Amino acid sequence: MGTAVTETGAVGNRPGVARGADYTVSIEISNESGVEVDTDAICQVARHALSEMGVHPLADLSILVVDESYMAELNHRWMGSKGPTDVLSFPMDELSVGRGPSTDEEPVAETMLGDIVLCPVVAAKQAATAGHSTADELHLLTVHGVLHILGYDHAEPDEAKQMFGLQKSLLDSWRRERTP
Repeated sequence: MGTAVTETGAVGNRPGVARGADYTVSIEISNESGVEVDTDAICQVARHALSEMGVHPLADLSILVVDESYMAELNHRWMGSKGPTDVLSFPMDELSVGRGPSTDEEPVAETMLGDIVLCPVVAAKQAATAGHSTADELHLLTVHGVLHILGYDHAEPDEAKQMFGLQKSLLDSWRRERTP
């Protein structure tokens, strides 16, 4: 069976948060894949991306880690595609989340951002092709999913340039923060 963890974390002094406030986006993660993954790191990179994008700290995000069979089912049901994919995002309150840092310090009602679904088996295959670790691929896919939750897309060349540029920037800044 899978494990579910609810995490909140204090990062402090992020854009859109009153000075001195804790950044406590609530992230619930459930690993139902049968594959061991570092759920703490997945939550950390998601929280970093959300804070850097100026998402209000009262927001909630759900992350589900699944096996290939369930991912293939979701991919067919929601995207009309056959077989498993690496990541799917299901935004909930798309219109209530802004892009980029907010300067408004007024309290905002709690917002459920949506769900990100990751498949570590597909991530492992992609990681081998890309020449990096499965963990690195899952971090990339998590940031990719967060950006989709926030309304970014890569269907058009200009959109892809913006989204993949943000994805790289967010991953790079998260990795710098983790390096002692």
